[in-house]
Amino acid sequence: MTNEELLQIIEQAVRDNVTRLILSEESLSEERLTTLPPEIGQLTNLRFLYLGSNQLSSLPPEIGQLTNLQFLYLGSNQLSSLPPEIGQLTNLQTLDLDSNQLSSLPPEIGQLTNLQSLDLGSNQLSSLPPEIVQLTNLQILDLRSNQLSSLPREIRQLSNLKKLDLRRNPVPIPPEILGPKNLSEYPGDVNKILDFYFRVQDPAETEPFYEAKFLIIGEGGAGKTSLANKIKNETYKLQPEEKSTQGIEVIRWHFTQPNGKDFRVNIWDFGGQEIYHQTHQFFLSKRSLYALVADTRKENTDFYWWLKVVELLSDKSPVFIIKNEKQDRQCEVNEGQLRGEFSNLEKILATNLDTNRGLAQIKDTIQLYISNLDHVTTPLPKLWVRVRAALENNFRNYITFEEYCTLCRVNNLTDRKDMLPLSSYLHDLGVCLHFQDDSTLKHYIILKPEWATTAVYKVLDNQAVKEKLGCFTKDDLKNIWQDDEYADMRDELLQLMMQFKLCYEIRDRRDNYIAPQLLSIEKPDYTWSDRNNLILRYSYTFMPKGILTRFIVETHPWIEEQKFVWKNGVVLNKDQTRAEVIENYNQREIKIRVDGNRKKELMAVITHELEKIHNSYERLQYETLVPCNCGKCKNLPTPYSYSLEKLNKRLNDDRYQIECETSYEMIDVRRLIDNVMLQDIRADGEVKPQVTQLQNELEQQREESLKHRLKDSNQKEVFISYTWRDQQSKPLVEKIEQAFQAKGIKIIRDTNAIVYKERFQEFMQRLSRGTCVILVISDEYLKSENCMYELVEIAKNGEFYKRIFPIILADANIMKATGRLKYIKHWEDEIKELDKGMKEVSAARLQGIREEIDQYTEIRNTIAELTNLLRDMNTLTPDIHSESGFESLLNAIAHRLDE
Repeated sequence: MTNEELLQIIEQAVRDNVTRLILSEESLSEERLTTLPPEIGQLTNLRFLYLGSNQLSSLPPEIGQLTNLQFLYLGSNQLSSLPPEIGQLTNLQTLDLDSNQLSSLPPEIGQLTNLQSLDLGSNQLSSLPPEIVQLTNLQILDLRSNQLSSLPREIRQLSNLKKLDLRRNPVPIPPEILGPKNLSEYPGDVNKILDFYFRVQDPAETEPFYEAKFLIIGEGGAGKTSLANKIKNETYKLQPEEKSTQGIEVIRWHFTQPNGKDFRVNIWDFGGQEIYHQTHQFFLSKRSLYALVADTRKENTDFYWWLKVVELLSDKSPVFIIKNEKQDRQCEVNEGQLRGEFSNLEKILATNLDTNRGLAQIKDTIQLYISNLDHVTTPLPKLWVRVRAALENNFRNYITFEEYCTLCRVNNLTDRKDMLPLSSYLHDLGVCLHFQDDSTLKHYIILKPEWATTAVYKVLDNQAVKEKLGCFTKDDLKNIWQDDEYADMRDELLQLMMQFKLCYEIRDRRDNYIAPQLLSIEKPDYTWSDRNNLILRYSYTFMPKGILTRFIVETHPWIEEQKFVWKNGVVLNKDQTRAEVIENYNQREIKIRVDGNRKKELMAVITHELEKIHNSYERLQYETLVPCNCGKCKNLPTPYSYSLEKLNKRLNDDRYQIECETSYEMIDVRRLIDNVMLQDIRADGEVKPQVTQLQNELEQQREESLKHRLKDSNQKEVFISYTWRDQQSKPLVEKIEQAFQAKGIKIIRDTNAIVYKERFQEFMQRLSRGTCVILVISDEYLKSENCMYELVEIAKNGEFYKRIFPIILADANIMKATGRLKYIKHWEDEIKELDKGMKEVSAARLQGIREEIDQYTEIRNTIAELTNLLRDMNTLTPDIHSESGFESLLNAIAHRLDE
């Protein structure tokens, strides 16, 4: 666009007295702005100005004349600085500077005292000006992906700050506190982030943490155990027949650093047998150093496979290849090719462990690299280090979470909110195991990881279990785990196997389990109709082991007759619909065929479950392949296939046809996608996969299986739904919790169930499926999106009247129709406000917002029916409940639990 054309647009906007102006690639006929003329300052009535996705390298000083501006979007430009005049925009509420080249901010930024949201993500900022303290109304400060290593002390004075994103900055704060690695998820708690940062700034209150994890991997018999023992003690005598490691063995090794400080290394020696390969994903962690040991005599090391596993599961932690040159036999490694593929491959070293040749260099190299891992340079609060030392001094294999909390308090770590990030940090380092997202395992801290993993592998290595093709019972486990060290933790260790997706309980056969990796490799006999199948394939660039066995565990309630399952495949059957899912590991593919009445719905469940497994790997590369539906391909056993990603790209680019490479026919892209994927096409044209009712049924059946196991452990769970905002609700909830605990019934609420990094929505979904849900209904509850989402989801999951136990507070105005109408109007107003705001923002920036308006609409549509039902129930008042010690509520729930 020429300068004259831009001036014409500005002049017209001045004449029209516009308040909203969008100057983007789309509105400018795909031409991007490189400069703004001074005349931009004439638009003094502007309230909304969108200049995102252009090529602006600077802003004119006249930008400061837009004093009525409330929203300014400058994301995805090339700005390297801001003019001081930016401080004149005193009415500005939102300033988006994401994805520019800013290395500093002018002090005048502090004059934007009405600013509520400031997005500075993906810039080059190395510091923030102290004047940021003047942004007293700031609620959102996004600083992700910059170069910040320090924060101004004044930032603590931003009392309204609700969201602070510092991820992908070199700040001395552990990732557990900064928030999820996925930037699309909400960052960590603001107070936790700032509390941690300012504690570690005081040298008197912090100290370095000299401890790290060194993992030794490779094929069975490669010499991993010999290397681990030699590193710890060079005089260790090799055994003629070194016993193979069963599962994992952890060896402690200490060395002295140049500064005289002791450094502790936790050496994890992995069993190399193939049965263990599928569980590596639970222990290969970031913040670690890896060594791949290759036996030069056997020449059986698949370097590519092992290095790919480390890359996928460890966030590209540094790795060595150590050639164990037995009898000084040389081993050729294609170093150039491997380095070209794996940027984290640091060293290729050789040793003869029998003579110790090369051992000193290996130890020196390990010490150098492990001392420079990122977390080693981050000082920790002394309280954290004290708790770590106390845990190490505990001789037991495991302790309860409450015992862990007591130990923390004894060591002056009194805030329970600090205890979970610490256990997560220690879990990541391999110091202990704490699975915070598992309803059973979160109640225990496993102090000796090798104790737990050895117990698990005792089952997988058991000859009787192998002979029964992976089948075992609880009675079998009593024999396998007969030692005293396991006797009191059998249920929890079984849960650990479930957590690792290593086994499942056979439907309708209580206390009978299958470990699918031990199933027969022989495909069972069954009939299959090839007509009108839905077919889908996943083709992997690299295929880690265990994808299908994990899938079998996740979908086990629907295995046909609970017998059509084998090591490489499974047949599912649900509502007269069958699916065949087969893994061909050598060809790196999974093939799916679906036949029956609800083909698309069942296919949607299968793809959803496989995508969950795919997402557990950092950088898994694969294609989803859709078969061609042309006349020729329909009759071929192997039709031509299209990449689903490329089909979606064509659809987004309004290219609705594609040529078949077999018949050369032009095929409708939308029909190709629609043939295999259950889609939800919105009014704005966006296509997204649906989450089906079948998916909810599968999750519910898995949840019921979990409840079944929990009953055996004498655990009774009751959920409670309430709002934090209401000051009457919180003390009432605490009284309810105390009354139920006294009767041995555990109350599940947000504060004790949503652990660090767990998503609120996942907890709300879990609550909505609960057998018993106490509802504390207040005026704020009926206006809260989270609470109403829970209520709507409870209703959708059936037996609403049986599962809810409401207590209605006095301010919940639902007894009269006029009061219930006010809540309907409240949600109508929320929808209108959200819809109005969406129209003022680019469609590309509305990810996640559309779902919210759908949620609000669903609340609006059901609130009348739900509040009418609540009004009609005899709920008793909070005072009556309290005076009776919640006796009526306890009796009603006890009766429900016993059903």
